[in-house]
Amino acid sequence: MEVDVAQDVFVHVRIVMGTIIGLGLTRLLMGAAGIIQHPQRAKLSLIHLLWAASITIELILFWWWEYDLAGLQSWNFGTFAFLIFYSITLFALSALLFPDRLDDYEGYEDFFIKRRHWFFSIFGLTFFLDLIDTMIKGTDYFDPLDWTYLVQIPVGLLLSAIAIWTPNRRFQLGFVILHLAYQAWSIVFYFNIRA
Repeated sequence: MEVDVAQDVFVHVRIVMGTIIGLGLTRLLMGAAGIIQHPQRAKLSLIHLLWAASITIELILFWWWEYDLAGLQSWNFGTFAFLIFYSITLFALSALLFPDRLDDYEGYEDFFIKRRHWFFSIFGLTFFLDLIDTMIKGTDYFDPLDWTYLVQIPVGLLLSAIAIWTPNRRFQLGFVILHLAYQAWSIVFYFNIRA
């Protein structure tokens, strides 16, 4: 595939991904705005709010890191479909944090705990998708000596499996705090290396 054609395809794919990621961010921002506008409408939850912040960061990081696909010289429908599916999983996480209605629940935490099976199944899936995404970007993108990336996948999968199983609020809170800390570390570490 010619470089100019590959760049045109990348722009096309990025627009579609951006639309889906934008919908996820919109869902999260509208949910946050709803909480600000009507704080008494539903009982708030630190666990829920921290996951909303974490998934917001995840969407932004996904959008940023997908720019590395600009160097991809060969595009096919399979790669395109994979990236759209990955984007959709991130949107689904956003939608699961802010449902249309909470009438059947005691608040955001009750909703989150009762729907954790869906949330953490999809969240766990994103670890596999991220690994495939990294392989698509190629060996120049992936540093095999980056042990933190290699460790975060099995640890993330294990913690997601436990989170599916247990409604324990301490575990749920610890998991989201750990994930936010990893995101913060990743931002500092990776942006310093790639700057």
